[in-house]
Amino acid sequence: MSRIDETRPFIPVRIAVLTVSDTRTLETDKSGNTLTGLIAEAGHLLSARSIVKDDIRAIRSTIRKWLKRDDTDAVITTGGTGLTGRDVTIEAVKPLLDKEAEGFAIAFHMMSWQKIGTSTVQSRATAGVASGKYVFCLPGSPGACKDGWTEILVKQLDYRHMPCNFVEIMPRLEEHLQRKKG
Repeated sequence: MSRIDETRPFIPVRIAVLTVSDTRTLETDKSGNTLTGLIAEAGHLLSARSIVKDDIRAIRSTIRKWLKRDDTDAVITTGGTGLTGRDVTIEAVKPLLDKEAEGFAIAFHMMSWQKIGTSTVQSRATAGVASGKYVFCLPGSPGACKDGWTEILVKQLDYRHMPCNFVEIMPRLEEHLQRKKG
């Protein structure tokens, strides 16, 4: 069963938040505001925040820049994970991923099923590793962001969470590159 090991230190994760929307501004971005508040409340650090239009090139460009930054360990996107023609976050992100974390989508849908039932099938929540950093794609509703954070991410981004967590394996995310060099 999962638990917090109080003997382990808390390690703040540096997280960038990207809202994908044709209509939102920083003032009206309830999902982005929800995430940034939850990130700070958990003791993590906001390394960057931006809003981009539902455009594959704009989404990829922003994420690529953040993946190159030394002050960013993870990127969380909100919005563009649905099925409409404008929902292109997943198409923008998947080619950037070195590895996909299929379990994230499964966990998200299991948690979401309890709250919204069959409507969860309309979400394409996704996660993976790109350039040695985590990328999580959440739906654009504040509720989905809150649920994705409080039910999954706050635990997996806490080094004290047992039996395992994303933080403890961060130093090993690019091992495949080291093997190729050696």
